Amino acid sequence: MLRSIFSFFGAIFSSVTLALFFGALTIGAVFWMYGRDLPSHESLAQYTPPTISRIYSGEGRVIDEFARERRLFSPADEIPELVKGAFISAEDKNFYTHAGYDARGMAAAAVDAVKSRGSDVRGASTITQQVMKNFLLSGDRSAERKIKELILATRIEDTLSKDKILELYLNEIFLGQNSYGVAAAAQTYFNKGLSELTVSEAAYLAVLPKAPSRYHPVRQVERAVTRRNFVLREMMENGYITRDQYELAKEEPLRTVQSGDYEGFKAQLPDRDYFTDEIRRQLSRDFGEDEFFSGGMSVRATVDPEMQVEAADALQRGLEAYDRNIGIWRPTGKTLSEDVLGDEAAWREALSNVDISRDISLENKWYPAVVLSVSGDSARLGIEGVTDPEAGGVIAANDVTWARRQNADGSTSRQARVPSDLLKVGEVVHVRRMTADADGRFIRWTLRQVPEVQGGFMAMDVNTGRVLAMQGGFSYQHSVFNRATQAKRQPGSSFKPFVYAAALDSGYTPATIVVDAPIEIDTPQGLWRPQNASKQFYGPTPVRTGIEQSRNLMTIRLAQETGMDVVGDYAERFGIYGPDEMRRFLANSLGSQETTLFNVVAAYAMFANGGERVEPTLVDRVQDRFGRTVYKHDQRICEDCQFASLEAGFAPRITSNRERVLDPITAYQLTSMLSGVVERGTARSTVNLSVPVAGKTGTTNDAKDVWFVGFTSNIVAGCYIGHDTPRGLGRGASGGGMCGPVFNQFMTKAVEKYGGGSFDVPSSCQFLKIDRITGARLPQDASGEGIVSECFREGEEPLFGVTFDGGFAMGSDLPLFDDVAEATSREVTTSSGKKARVAPKASFGSLSSGGLY
Repeated sequence: MLRSIFSFFGAIFSSVTLALFFGALTIGAVFWMYGRDLPSHESLAQYTPPTISRIYSGEGRVIDEFARERRLFSPADEIPELVKGAFISAEDKNFYTHAGYDARGMAAAAVDAVKSRGSDVRGASTITQQVMKNFLLSGDRSAERKIKELILATRIEDTLSKDKILELYLNEIFLGQNSYGVAAAAQTYFNKGLSELTVSEAAYLAVLPKAPSRYHPVRQVERAVTRRNFVLREMMENGYITRDQYELAKEEPLRTVQSGDYEGFKAQLPDRDYFTDEIRRQLSRDFGEDEFFSGGMSVRATVDPEMQVEAADALQRGLEAYDRNIGIWRPTGKTLSEDVLGDEAAWREALSNVDISRDISLENKWYPAVVLSVSGDSARLGIEGVTDPEAGGVIAANDVTWARRQNADGSTSRQARVPSDLLKVGEVVHVRRMTADADGRFIRWTLRQVPEVQGGFMAMDVNTGRVLAMQGGFSYQHSVFNRATQAKRQPGSSFKPFVYAAALDSGYTPATIVVDAPIEIDTPQGLWRPQNASKQFYGPTPVRTGIEQSRNLMTIRLAQETGMDVVGDYAERFGIYGPDEMRRFLANSLGSQETTLFNVVAAYAMFANGGERVEPTLVDRVQDRFGRTVYKHDQRICEDCQFASLEAGFAPRITSNRERVLDPITAYQLTSMLSGVVERGTARSTVNLSVPVAGKTGTTNDAKDVWFVGFTSNIVAGCYIGHDTPRGLGRGASGGGMCGPVFNQFMTKAVEKYGGGSFDVPSSCQFLKIDRITGARLPQDASGEGIVSECFREGEEPLFGVTFDGGFAMGSDLPLFDDVAEATSREVTTSSGKKARVAPKASFGSLSSGGLY
């Protein structure tokens, strides 16, 4: 009997032992099989999560940020214990004691699943396991993934510290609203840093890893509060907060940015504009798009926020002035269904979803609005964000009489007399407040529209290349295409200074006489007869007058004499075009080959700084996520910056090794002549500053593009205006008339802030008095309105009385300019043997900006 009992228990023991052995063997085989080709967990020790790249102004203020996953990385030692405790209590209260997995939690989850017959299946993953799943494995719910997760979790516990594992988790998890990691989430939901979070706010963040959408602070507020209070209780039981803290925190309402209790962090950022978007484009090209969007870069921009606002305002005013003068009302094409117009809440929600510009603040902020009704001599509008009934929403009849409505077929209606002539019920429009200049008092609402014509503006420091302002169009939200850097346009006469630079370096002087007479050139496309803008000819004329009055025929003759190969080399040396990019056609001497405003403005800076190369930049410095400088624009050497202090009256010595691209004498001669463009030439009526200024207008054929680029002693700025699909701007359009006021408005503010002075005169200049009309040399004591003191190279004996014709045939008895002015028109012979009349005198008003003819 006893033997039988022992045999029975022996059999049971053997069976259990054998079962355990084979079970262990099976489990070991499973873990061996799944553990063979797992990802390397050791890579997590060097893991750097994708983080936001931020752009800062010169004052250190964040002005924009870019990221695919909005994440702000926080090291473990900078994450408050309160936040750590909240997530550990919510997700893995045994985190600091287990070996990567929680056997008790897994067993409890299995029991609950059996009891509920599969309806209550909950995860039992530890924080360590979640790190493995998020970083090294997929998110699928399968036994295979779970086994791999367990294997990796045990391995990582031997490799990384608990705090490092928690750091990875708290910086990687998705917490809704495109926020990854606790630091970004704290900013998104509460607009706070981690150290500023209250107990209840930290607990709410710990609710979100399960399913952010299920605990939305507005749509699912009751569920969110219930779960938050559960986390608070766990925090108390685990010793992270006291009972008093728990009792106070659970009674607090859930206040978030989403529910309107806090201002969102984005409200503190300026609207994205052309400047920061161009930085994004350039750094994505230089560092790679992935690195820029996920590398956590800190970018110090060159932008001057005050001047950026002024640049936008100046260009917008110029574009709107042209648009209002055209007098055509173009509907936005955005409409709301009439079904929602009778319900204020409905039309406000519908209006908020309309894709329309909201970044315009010309004179006053522009608001989207919907036409609710039109009757009699007024129209009633619903205006986004405006609820004050006293402010009204009425458009009066006298606000529409400037325009005619453009119909769908391109035709236009009669001149509007009442709002119903322009507006239809349900249309979405722009409006702004009209206010009194004296005291800002509200007068009425006025209709506005984004102009069809577009343009670009850019300003930069002539010595450092730092771009201070850039506006690539009327509104970034209306069109992100940056016309300052991306639009290739014909520069027209604004290219002429580079022809003159090549000529001056080739032996010409500002007093050299060049014939302004007819030219005919046989080309494969037919006979080319270039003309001056005035359609007249002016005979032998000094070089200075040629550029001041933008004479096309003189420019072509200079290009022919100098050689288009030389002109092309100069254009490429200054960066107007890339290497071997400029085609050597005479028409290109008049600016017919397209380039960008960015290139032209940067090239003019080299005239202003005396002929030294300057590279334009929108970025002063780029640092990586660890604070290491990976790019610095200013390569000058500061000789004394290593000293803590200098003697009184001494400034640090800065050594520049910039390349010289133009002789300083030539640069000054050209600057002096471009000053004449402003003083008495094609920009005389629109550019007027309190400091010396030089510049050049540009107007292409049919005024498809109009330009003005100019500079003071320290700032260069340029503007162009034209339609995106080139077409004429109309009779009378010119660079001086349209871009001149834009430049003048901006530079008036720039001079107030940055000052300006006389242009530097090279020490090797020798000055001679010249009659600017005839080019004749005058005594040194001569004075008068028509006399200019010209700079000549030291030791150079300029030739007077020699006339250059560029090699084109002309009348041999053609008189000098002063004789022509008093004589009747004369007949000359062109290169084709035909006859043409040379006008005796041009009326001063007919001398416009020249261009392509």
